[in-house]
Amino acid sequence: MAVQADRQRIDRWLWHARLVRSRIAAAGLANAGYVRINGSRISAPGRMVRRGDVITVALDRRVRVIKVTAFSERRGPAAAAACLYEELL
Repeated sequence: MAVQADRQRIDRWLWHARLVRSRIAAAGLANAGYVRINGSRISAPGRMVRRGDVITVALDRRVRVIKVTAFSERRGPAAAAACLYEELL
């Protein structure tokens, strides 16, 4: 399931990791400024993430801090999605 890519768009990664229900929702979070990569607020869903990047996402009255560990070509089951990141908070 994991691919050998060195980077991926943040909206695709959030969707593949099942942190959001749709890619459009992921793009909306990025456009609204609710996503940070390595502490820097982003404003574009096309921003690339790499392995080891720390992503902070504000979701439904909860803030999640996660570290990117892998990428995926497509959205899979929740068990596979959980392997794409490490929960920090």
